[in-house]
Amino acid sequence: MSDKALRLGTRRSKLAMAQSGQVAEAVRRVTGRPVELVEITTYGDTSREHLAQIGGTGVFVTALRDALVRGEVDFAVHSLKDLPTAEPEDLVLAALPVREDPRDVLVARDELKFTDLPRGARIGTGSPRRMAQLNAYARAHGLDIETVPIRGNVDTRIRYVRDGELDAVVLAAAGLRRIGRIEEVTDFLSVDTVLPAPGQGALAIECAAQRADLIAALGELDDPFTRAAVTAERSLLAALEAGCSAPVGALADLLEGGQFVKEMRLRAVVGTTDGTRMVQLSTTGPVPQTHEGALALGGELATEMLAQGAAGLMGERAH
Repeated sequence: MSDKALRLGTRRSKLAMAQSGQVAEAVRRVTGRPVELVEITTYGDTSREHLAQIGGTGVFVTALRDALVRGEVDFAVHSLKDLPTAEPEDLVLAALPVREDPRDVLVARDELKFTDLPRGARIGTGSPRRMAQLNAYARAHGLDIETVPIRGNVDTRIRYVRDGELDAVVLAAAGLRRIGRIEEVTDFLSVDTVLPAPGQGALAIECAAQRADLIAALGELDDPFTRAAVTAERSLLAALEAGCSAPVGALADLLEGGQFVKEMRLRAVVGTTDGTRMVQLSTTGPVPQTHEGALALGGELATEMLAQGAAGLMGERAH
C-alpha cells in the first residue's frame, strides 16, 4: 500500500464526525497512512420527515455507498444499525470494531429515572422499536407515559427536555459516549426493559470488494465476537423482512463460564408501537464459529417469531 492519504467517507453530523474521527485514528495506527475525512450529505440528513415515514432503510448510507462505488472515497464508516441487511456485491464490511455499550438511555428533566417519571410524562423518540417497548413496559408496570415522535440530532433532542417541551428523550448510549456527553444520561435502560436495535453500538467499516490490500489492512480492526453477535442480530432482522425503522429489538450477548466464553444468547422482540401486542423470544447456543453459523442463529429465532405472529406487528414489511 502506498503512503497516499486514505479518504474516509462520513456523514456530516457531530456524531458521525466523532466516530469517523476515532476510526480514522485507528486506521492510521494499523496502516501507517494518513486518513482524511470526506464529508457527504445523505438523504436522511436533509429530509425532515420521520424515519418511519421515509422508510428508514438506507437513508443514511446510500450516498456514502455511492461515493465508495464511484471511487470518491476509499472506505466509509457507518453506524451499523443504519445499514440495510443486504450487502451490495461490490462492497464488503471489512471491519466491525469492538462494540460500544448497546443500551438505550434516558435523558430526563430533574435527573429522573424512567420509573420515577410523573404520570402522563412525555417521552420523545423517533424509533417505533423504542416506543413499542417503553409502552409495553409502562402498561405492564402501571406507569402512565406518552411517547412523542421526534427527529433531530443529539443537541436538538436534548433541547426538547431542557426547554420543558418533553419530560425525557431516549437516545443510544454509544452515541452519547462517542461525543463525550454520557454524563447527561439520567438512566441507563436495562436490555430487559428495552432491547436495542440490531447492531446498535457497533460501527461498520466498509470498502470496495476489489480492494484486497485495504480489506486486509482494515481487517486488523475487526472484533470476531462483535461480528458474530451483530451478524446474528442482523440475520434475524433480514429474516423478518424488517427495515431499520421497524419495531424490532435484538441483542446477542456472550455468556461466560469461568474464564471462557461458553455460549451466545440471542434475544429479540417485535411489537406494535402502542405496546399492546408483543412477541419476545430468545435462544442460546454455542458461540458461532462461522459466518454461516451466526446467520443460522438469527434466522432460526426469526422463524419462531414469525410462527407466533411477529409479521402482523410490524406494519408494512420491507422488501
